[in-house]
Amino acid sequence: MEDIYDRLVLKGTTTIGVVCKDGVILSSDTRVTMGYFVAHKKGKKIYKIDDHLAMTISGGVADAQKAVEILRVNSKLYRLYHKRPFPVRSASVLLSNVLFASRPYPLLTQVIVGGIDDTGSRVFSVDPFGSVTEEKCVATGSGSPIAYGVLEDKYREDVSIHEMLPVVVKAIKSAMSRDTASGDSFDVSVIDENGYRELTDEEKNRIIEG
Repeated sequence: MEDIYDRLVLKGTTTIGVVCKDGVILSSDTRVTMGYFVAHKKGKKIYKIDDHLAMTISGGVADAQKAVEILRVNSKLYRLYHKRPFPVRSASVLLSNVLFASRPYPLLTQVIVGGIDDTGSRVFSVDPFGSVTEEKCVATGSGSPIAYGVLEDKYREDVSIHEMLPVVVKAIKSAMSRDTASGDSFDVSVIDENGYRELTDEEKNRIIEG
């Protein structure tokens, strides 16, 4: 078990999820590493699941992408059968059950599930063994200690997405500047009453320059 645990220690990536009064912000860097080798500079680590729901990934890329597809399929089936969106908590519990059941041959991934539903704006962190916790502000990956240095100081739950975006961008850029496994560029996505949207390069640059 100790050998498996050592393999599950996430050695790359920075991902962030925060709850705002009008929605959720998800952010990640785009560097994909294999040890000290940079395998890809524009890796996608934020995935839209539905108009109201998205997730970030870290860890093994193949395992993480499998988790994304499992959640996408079940979200579509839930909407088809129940005629309403998949609740955010239910999505996180589903992934928790999948990861827990795979412990003999674990999926090497840690994810953040975020979105909005009838209960409001919600973010959940799910670790490789299936533990799930609801958070207001969370970061994962090797750059997370640096990101937390910004988030713990600047995060406020009762502010809007617009007000919190500069804090999230500062946190992800701080991690990229200090953590060698995080870098190259970053993505930011927001989920609000209008649905899921990824910020353009122009929008991200305005936040940096502002």
